[in-house]
This record gives sequence, structure tokens and C-alpha cells, in this order.
Amino acid sequence: MKTFEIQVKNALGIHARPAALIAQACTDMKSQVTLEANGNTAGGANVLQILKLGAVKGTTVKFTVEGPDEEEAVQKLKEVLSEIAPKEKQVSVLRVAFFGTKDYDRIFFSELSREKGEGTYNTDIRYFDSRLTPETAHLANGFDAVCIFVNDEAPREVIRTLHDGGVRLILLRCAGFNNVDLKAAKEYGITVLRVPAYSPYAVAEHAMALIQTANRRIHKAYFKVKDNNFALSGLLGLDLHNKVAGIIGTGRIGQCMAHICKGYGMTVLGWDAYPNKALEEEGLLTYVSKEELFRKADLISLHAPLIMGENGTYHLIDAKAIAMMKDSAMLVNTSRGGLIDTEALIEALKNGKFHAVGLDVYEGEDENVYTDRSDEPLRNDVTARLLSFPNLVLTSHQAFFTREALQAIAAVTMENARNFNEGFPYGDAEVKAKG
Repeated sequence: MKTFEIQVKNALGIHARPAALIAQACTDMKSQVTLEANGNTAGGANVLQILKLGAVKGTTVKFTVEGPDEEEAVQKLKEVLSEIAPKEKQVSVLRVAFFGTKDYDRIFFSELSREKGEGTYNTDIRYFDSRLTPETAHLANGFDAVCIFVNDEAPREVIRTLHDGGVRLILLRCAGFNNVDLKAAKEYGITVLRVPAYSPYAVAEHAMALIQTANRRIHKAYFKVKDNNFALSGLLGLDLHNKVAGIIGTGRIGQCMAHICKGYGMTVLGWDAYPNKALEEEGLLTYVSKEELFRKADLISLHAPLIMGENGTYHLIDAKAIAMMKDSAMLVNTSRGGLIDTEALIEALKNGKFHAVGLDVYEGEDENVYTDRSDEPLRNDVTARLLSFPNLVLTSHQAFFTREALQAIAAVTMENARNFNEGFPYGDAEVKAKG
């Protein structure tokens, strides 16, 4: 166990921005970090607890670090604390129109945007319940930026309206950017920043939970037991141990999924347009062609971005790809719906293909995502057809939805806003049109 103390020098104390950066650093550590001040204790990875310490200027804060990476953790924390020391820089407040607001969005974004002044995020957020669409884009008139999510729409028509209304920045509070016309944004001089990674563990863990639910028919078992039916018919699953996992897309999320599959005792194959040879060298996976992966894998997990056009990933899983797969294969998608040709998938399921399918995303989901339609009839034909298959489990774009991920999304999005407003580098948060 290691401890060290700091005296808060910022006039605003440990306010939203330092709290967010400390929490983000602690989330990536194996060691447990606690902060103590004013007789209160906070978990280092919990931004809301850190804010509740009430550490004003002059407060002494004690950090306790305990775990396998104590030395590295202490060094990282001291670097973070150094980076957020008060600096003499006056900036204006960035006005942000926040679309598609849910209650859980406000939990973190409202706290992080509360303060104004030196060293803060200097943002003024107005929340809109409606999604960004051609019909709602005018709501952003007079704002400097819009903050949008995966189910918002930013085609050329919307980009033009945003530009005409004074918007200079699109803040994506997600990793994907396929819903933004990047070429139009470039033409109109609008910067597009995303959250390159928030919690890859959240998505990978959900992928495994989803496919295991479908594999072991847990969704059916739950309702059978509720109906006082304890028979095992219709619940037969497959061992994952000694099976072959195929990971499509080996970025941070794909790597997490590969580690999970390794933990199950699986052999892991990978495919990526840009292979990371270091993953082969460490023995995590073996890169093969898409075709070989489709033929050999018992479990195929999709973690690639959705890229349209020639040599893109749109309908990467089509009828031809499905035909290469084992009839007993398991397929899970927690990335983007467009990676799978839904009509081809449905046709294959009708013909007895696949032991199990887990989908957190699918083509045609947009009108349903994050919307409560429990009092309405099921009008979405695609959703209804998918739900008709007993070996398929569907969730509503929730793979990212953990406290750690929401906290990271808010912190990185606000950092992106600050970097834009104060002229700092964007790093890999910026996305641009190719060419």
C-alpha cells in the first residue's frame, strides 16, 4: 500500500474537470485508489464521490493506492494532478445543444459542466429530449456545438442547417461516426470529435453475456421457471471450452473479447483490416483471412467499425459469409447493425442455421433505440421477425451501458469540448473525411 498527499491549489478546489480526470485514470488501474478529505472518503474511480469530498482550495487530500500496480498508479496520478494544475488562460463559454437527452446523461454531464472559470470545462449545455434529425436541427441555432449519440442523424442536410445556425463543432458521445456526413462537415468547416474508447470491457462483457444467454437459452429458462416448468427440453447448450472464437475487429473491444474467450479455454482467431501483430506475438490470437475465420469459428463476435463503400464493412456478414459458417455457429454483434445483412440472417435462421445469435444492434433499430414503446403494438417488422427465433436474443444498444462507461463518455466528451474551445490538440478523437 502506498499513500501520498496533495494540497489543493485551484481556486475552485477539486471541481468537475480534475475529478473526472482522476476518476478516468483510476478506472484504468488494477490497484484500488481512495481519496480522503474533510473526514470523507471517495473511491478513486467514482467521479461523483470525488466531487462530494468538498475539497476546496487549501484542502489536504490523502491518496491511498493498494494493488499490483501501485508504483505505476502513483506515478500516473501525480502526472494527472500536475496536468490539471491551475493555468492562466481566459476562454469563453462554449454553448452546447445536447440532443437525445436521457436522465442518465444528465447525471455526469450536468456535474461536469456546472462550473465556469479558470481550469473548468467552460461549457453551457442545453438539453433537448429529441434526437438530432433534419426536422430538429434548427434547435441548435445560436449554439457553438451539438452533442449527439449513435441514433442521431447528421447527413448533409443537417450539417448545412447546423452551419447556418452557427455550429462549429459536433461532439459525438460515442466511438462510431457513421451517422455523420464527414465530407459535408469538412466542406462547412465543422470539426467532428468522438470518444475513441470509453469502456471496452463493458461492450465485450455484454457480448459474452449476450451469446451465453442465447447459447444456454437462459432467456427461455427464466420464463419456464416463472411458469413453474422445470423441464430442460429446449434448453440444450454448447460448451465454449475447446471451441474456436473468431474476433472480427481487433481494436480495444475486440482484444477484451479475445481475452474473455481465452478465459473460457477457447482458441482465438482474428481478422482486422489492419492487423496488430503484437497480439499474435503475445499469443492472444492468430490472424487469418475472413473466409478461414468464417469456416473455422464456433463463435463469431463482431467488433469492427461500420465503413460504407468499396472495401468497407457494410454487410460484412452477408448470405455468402453465412454460407461459409458452421450450421452450429454462434454469432454476436455489439458493434453496428449494418455489419450484418439482416435479411440474409433471417433467411439463414429460418433454414436452421446458427445454434445461437445475440444482437445488441441490428439494421432497422434506429426508431426503437432508447425509446419506451411498451404501451404500443410492435410495429417494426424487422424486430418482430428477429424476436420470433427462440435461439436469438435481442437487446437495445445497451452494451456500453455501465457506470464506468457513462463516466468515461462524459469526461472524454467534455475534454474534447475544452480542447476545441482552448485550441488544444484533439489526438485520435478527431474524425475527418478521407481524401
